[in-house]
Amino acid sequence: MRTVRTLRTAATAALLAGAALVGGLAVPATAAAASPTPTPAATDGEAPAPTEAGTSFRAATAVRPGQRATAQASTGDYLYWQFPADTGDRATVRATVTLPGTSARSAAATWRIDVYDGLRRRQACTHGSDARGLAANARTVTLTCHLRTVRGWAEPWSDDPLPGAYYVRLTATRLAVTDIGLPFDAALDVSTEDAGAAADVDGRLSEPLVHGSSATVEPEDGWASGWWSARWLWTAAGAALAALAGIWGYTLTRGNGRPGVPGRP
Repeated sequence: MRTVRTLRTAATAALLAGAALVGGLAVPATAAAASPTPTPAATDGEAPAPTEAGTSFRAATAVRPGQRATAQASTGDYLYWQFPADTGDRATVRATVTLPGTSARSAAATWRIDVYDGLRRRQACTHGSDARGLAANARTVTLTCHLRTVRGWAEPWSDDPLPGAYYVRLTATRLAVTDIGLPFDAALDVSTEDAGAAADVDGRLSEPLVHGSSATVEPEDGWASGWWSARWLWTAAGAALAALAGIWGYTLTRGNGRPGVPGRP
C-alpha cells in the first residue's frame, strides 16, 4: 500500500509540476499579447498629426497644411486649431464632425467653422459651406471654407487676409439643451495652394502676424522674404523690351547717314 501511495504521490507531483511549467510559459505569452501596441513614431523627422484641439485662441493646436488633425470632445465645446498661411496662399479648411451611432440626440443642430487671421479678424469664405445643419437621425456633417488669397500688405482699414497664423474654431450652434455634452469626433484638413504672381503686391509686412500664439506656427520652407516678388522679373523684362524697342526705332529713323554735298559747277 505504501508503494502504491508513493507512486500516486509522485505522479501527482509530476502532473502539478508540468501544469506549473506550462502555466509559466503561457502567462508571459498572454501578457505580451495583451500589451498595447506602441504608437508608431513619425518618420523622416516629421511630427505626427495632432489628436487634440485647444479650447481658446491662445491654446489653439498647431496644424500644418496637409495634415489631418483629429479630436474628441463633447457637444457644446469650442475647438480651436491654428495653421500658417503665407503671402500668395489660398487656404481651404475642411472640418468633419462624426457622432456615435448610439447618440441619443433629441433635435437637429447646426455646426459651424469660423476662420480668423493673426489679428483675430474673422475672414469670410469665398465659397463653401461654413455652417450646416445636422438632422437628428444623421451622424456626419462636413464643413468647408475657401479663403481669399493672402496678401503681403494691406491698408490698416481693410480686412484683407495677411500672412501669419490663422485660427479655426469649430462648434455647434442652435443646439438643444438636452443634447449638450454628447460626445463627438472631429477631423480637420487644411490645404494651401499658391496663387502665383498675379497676387503679388508692392508692400510687405515687416513680420508675420503670429504674436499671442502659444505654439510655433511657420511654413515648412519658412516665411517669404519682404523684398522679393515676381514683380521684379516683370519689371526687368519690361525694361529690356523698352530698350530693344528704342534701339529698333532709332535704326528706322536714322537713315543712310549724312547726305553728300553737291559739287560746284
